[in-house]
Amino acid sequence: MNRLTAFAVAVGFAFALPAAAQTKWDMPTAYPATNFHTENIQRFAGDVDKATAGKLKITVHANASLFKAPEIKRAVQGGQAQLGEILLVNFENEDPLYGVDGIPFLATSYGESLKLYKASRKALDDKLAKQGMKLLFAVPWPPQGIYTKRTLASAADMKGLKWRAYSPATAKIAELVGAQPVTVQAAEVSQALATGVIDSMMTSGATGYDSKTYEHVKNYYDTQAWLPKNAIIVSQKAFDALDKATQAAVLKAAAEAEARGWKLSEEKNAWYIDQLKAKGMSIIKPSEQLTADLRKVGNFMLAEWMRKSGDAGRKVIDAYRGM
Repeated sequence: MNRLTAFAVAVGFAFALPAAAQTKWDMPTAYPATNFHTENIQRFAGDVDKATAGKLKITVHANASLFKAPEIKRAVQGGQAQLGEILLVNFENEDPLYGVDGIPFLATSYGESLKLYKASRKALDDKLAKQGMKLLFAVPWPPQGIYTKRTLASAADMKGLKWRAYSPATAKIAELVGAQPVTVQAAEVSQALATGVIDSMMTSGATGYDSKTYEHVKNYYDTQAWLPKNAIIVSQKAFDALDKATQAAVLKAAAEAEARGWKLSEEKNAWYIDQLKAKGMSIIKPSEQLTADLRKVGNFMLAEWMRKSGDAGRKVIDAYRGM
């Protein structure tokens, strides 16, 4: 090959580079790689990779290895990560709207939770858009129950518990029943239980299993109080920088991940409960008194949430109840 030919090949290769350029996105999440949410996200990333023929590569950073749970939303908003997974109820103090699916006994089944999501989706989209972000998809956790060493016949038995608070709503529950709220993120639950920092919590079978709660606590009260959602958010700036075909591929993969995630959550719920039982935990149906007491807590929190959220919140609840 002579110099002129070699130069022409080099120039041609250089001009071809932009067409084959690869975009790389970092995606932090706070949960273990083996958690069903993370597995679903990994599949989403794989679907995007495949659909774009490798033009967009998403690297999933599991188990709070890149950012801790409370930091992920700010990281996406500030451009430190292109997209990330957040637990919406963690941000209720920022805006009541984020906490709507953490109100006890407002939506207690997958069907009710999906209706609540549909009723609140536009408001969530609008809120995130004002902050420079876009909601790609959301997937619920299994229903929330209470893990404790104590026997709970009523809410009065919860007084003095060292209660894991992972959101404003769970902290509020502690306040209302006389427990002591302690902020502990998902990745730190096992250590907090082992060291006695907490002795109880209200969370899903999934988190209980992932954190090996059965090694420290033997009672699980299956209250099915609410189904909080994890949301996958993307920087609008990063999304807008993609070409139209890649944007379409991301949105298609997101829609598929959402449908798959909801189905997976419901399927895994029973599996997690069975695993907890197999590990020696007692799965207990709450007494009528405990259920009634917790519903009073839920009604109080709904009224308080409605007051804080104003017209925006009322519209969401009216839309939900009208479905």
